[in-house]
Amino acid sequence: MNPTQKSPKPTARQEQVGEAAAGQRLDNYLLGALKGVPRSHIYRLIRSGQVRVNSGRVNPKHRLKAGDRVRVPPVATRAPAPVPAAGGSLDWLAERIVFEDQRLLVLDKPAGLAVHGGTGVALGCIEALRALRPELPELELVHRLDRATSGCLLVAKRRSALRTLHALLREGRVDKRYLTLVQGRWSEPTAEISAPLVTKRGAGESRVRVATGGKAARSEFRLIDSLGRTASLLEVAIATGRTHQIRVHAAHAGHPVAGDDAMRRFGLRRMFLHSRSIAFVWPESGEEFSVDVPLPQELSAVLTALAEGKRGPADRARRA
Repeated sequence: MNPTQKSPKPTARQEQVGEAAAGQRLDNYLLGALKGVPRSHIYRLIRSGQVRVNSGRVNPKHRLKAGDRVRVPPVATRAPAPVPAAGGSLDWLAERIVFEDQRLLVLDKPAGLAVHGGTGVALGCIEALRALRPELPELELVHRLDRATSGCLLVAKRRSALRTLHALLREGRVDKRYLTLVQGRWSEPTAEISAPLVTKRGAGESRVRVATGGKAARSEFRLIDSLGRTASLLEVAIATGRTHQIRVHAAHAGHPVAGDDAMRRFGLRRMFLHSRSIAFVWPESGEEFSVDVPLPQELSAVLTALAEGKRGPADRARRA
């Protein structure tokens, strides 16, 4: 090529959605089509109209159908970041797979690890799993957990399983339960909070607040143990899966989820929020599925320390 010649300007391409991608959200489809592009940039491309489906503008959650034509704009992609591994391997990740069959696997996600890579995050659970299991090209997250949350994370191994599970989630037929420690004494045995949430996405973590006109969100809280006036252990079932839903609803009720600042003297070094269990019924066969992941040791230790503090000096002396 003549050095004085300019390189041809990259152009948008048209992709036709196949049967394997039918039912997939547009944002997730583009993450596969534009590997290495951060999710935040994917959203900007969609909202600016650079991405079109059948020549029309749609939102990031639009579900594609077989035969749809997707306009994919030219974007400079970066090579995937190398996956950091403990001890030169991904054994640490393999050991956190608590269930696996032909359709899905369940990861006991550690707190502090994002579910997917993005701006400022080189490594996510899904990238690490794909590196661990390269023989599974269709691995996809079924849902998400906040970076600070530990516990059950469903990952589909097949596109058909992903479509089925997404349908169950949309219909409210997946029972997801969390354990959380909140500040103060929770007064009611059970409480339902239905408060709409508005999300504002920025350069860093999304900001979520209760606001009229927001997206519907419902959380059901059940008191498990009252640890004096300091804190209360709750089980939470969520009928919707909004960003930071439990944290915002708990704070709205006047009992913020315990974090490292408030409970440091009891050994808490992270947000006390754990995805305890997930259950549903496979619609094709009627087969029941359930998985339960116990609290990690660092959170159990906090509960023990709180219980000791609740008993008081005299009780502790008698136990000694």
